[in-house]
Amino acid sequence: MRHTDRRQFPRGIDMLRYAAIATIGLFASQATAQQAPTPPSSTAKPVVAMEQPLPGDNWTYEVRDEITGKISATREIVITEVTPTDISVRSKDLISSKLAAIVYDRSWNLLSSGDWKYTPNDGTGIETPLAIGKTWSSRTNSVNTGGGFAWTRTGNAKVVGQETVTTKAGTFEAFKIEAKFSSRSVKDPTRTNEMTSETWYAPAIDHWVKRVEVLRVDKHLQTNNTIELVAYGRKQ
Repeated sequence: MRHTDRRQFPRGIDMLRYAAIATIGLFASQATAQQAPTPPSSTAKPVVAMEQPLPGDNWTYEVRDEITGKISATREIVITEVTPTDISVRSKDLISSKLAAIVYDRSWNLLSSGDWKYTPNDGTGIETPLAIGKTWSSRTNSVNTGGGFAWTRTGNAKVVGQETVTTKAGTFEAFKIEAKFSSRSVKDPTRTNEMTSETWYAPAIDHWVKRVEVLRVDKHLQTNNTIELVAYGRKQ
């Protein structure tokens, strides 16, 4: 089995808005209302093992805005290419049909998303091997090559447990990871944001099955999303 870990999350204000829904991009919260994993169903779907990433592997997520209670997006993530160092994906919003090209490292840390580039990565993936109690930290430089924005960010993550999670896509054994990220604008250090997340990562399908993300910009709540897996599969 390959990496049993992954992380995902960075940005300027625009970047962070996108990351809260996308990623797939990539990467749940101490600041959000706690979302208890759904109990296992007696009619749970069998899990299709996807431990090694392959072109054509795909995951579809529904994004629920916890502020309005509405589904704000449905996103399909499809692997387009795998190399020894990175994984390229195509993210498509099934509601708006908008496409985005995203690149991760082999631990699902975000490397680039559109005009945003993350050095060495965004810190929102996982770190292998996963085990309860394991912690890791990250430092990221985020640059928007189109708009000239630059942010620095620090993050800390911890594996707090293992849980059985049921979504529309099936029932999965998952590691629960809690993380917190703090960002500051390079040009204007008075501009800050914080993101907290809870991620349920399932090694069997090499992805998260549920994620809760809360974003505060200059200490004011901007985003509170629950992202849940509704379908996944491999190229036949």
